[in-house]
Amino acid sequence: MQELHDAPLAPLTTFRLGGPATRLVTATTDDEVITAVREADDTGTPLLVIGGGSNLVIGDKGFDGTALHIATRGLTLDGTTLELAAGEVWTDAVARTVEAGLAGIECLAGIPGSAGATPIQNVGAYGQEVSATITEVVAYDRRARETVTLTNAECAFSYRHSRFKADPERYVVLRVRFGLEDAGGLSGPLRYAETARALGVAPGERVPLASARDTVLKLRAGKGMVLDPEDHDTWSAGSFFTNPILTEEEFAAFRARVRDRLGDGAEPPAYPAGEGRTKTSAAWLIDKAGFTKGYGTGPARISTKHTLALTNRGEATTEDLLALAREVVAGVRDAFGITLVNEPVTVGVSL
Repeated sequence: MQELHDAPLAPLTTFRLGGPATRLVTATTDDEVITAVREADDTGTPLLVIGGGSNLVIGDKGFDGTALHIATRGLTLDGTTLELAAGEVWTDAVARTVEAGLAGIECLAGIPGSAGATPIQNVGAYGQEVSATITEVVAYDRRARETVTLTNAECAFSYRHSRFKADPERYVVLRVRFGLEDAGGLSGPLRYAETARALGVAPGERVPLASARDTVLKLRAGKGMVLDPEDHDTWSAGSFFTNPILTEEEFAAFRARVRDRLGDGAEPPAYPAGEGRTKTSAAWLIDKAGFTKGYGTGPARISTKHTLALTNRGEATTEDLLALAREVVAGVRDAFGITLVNEPVTVGVSL
């Protein structure tokens, strides 16, 4: 277990932003993770758990406490069962399942970060969410001071949310288990129209696994959503805001605001979200509120490839990023009456 003091945290995040931690511990085994967590809890030391750093916004002052970087490794395939150590690189794990001919997470290719973060955020993209395939999550329960195994139902998954996100101080994910599908080398049914269209098939059809994965990677790269150290459009946390989910009353009011602003024939994106709710597009809201691709003149700007990504152009501070985020939130609220919610976790700062 490696230990550093006054250690920079920016290199551990995809934003490349944030000040130093008082202490940085890098754990490479589950036992080391548990030891570091227990030590922090026993001494009352604030603890920040870092995986791939793709969903973190750390303040410029850094973190006054112990930052625990989980760098555990381990990938096991047994039939259609996949088990990943929390520190496994997610996109590499997806590639392994495609090579093994197993469907279920192929459309989650290219998502930066570690396996342990996927159940926390209920990571999803291009028609798939990890909640559809996760069977169990092994975690250290800081309250009970023991390792526990939670079933899919016990994880309480919902859109970009879970039991782990709802109670962030309680659990530290150690391992994630998935139940995948052997569909004879084919993908799961394609549920995202853009993916199906790019592959020339109808939604609901299956295609060769490698074709699904490669198509998603191309689509993501075209939006700056595949990490590239040379491309500042990828110095981001991916989608910075979640797609709003509205009640019938809220959606009716929103629709009226859209027509007032854009004309009587204008219709906002609308997708069923269950229980009388409708999901709309945060990217559409941002664009129609006047924040187009490449918006901004400072060191933090909207991506030139995707309006939903806020980016560090190389010299930004966290405060630069937050100033841009607040401007976007205020602009969308003024235009459409909807308050966007940030997807990344903020540390020592808030919108």
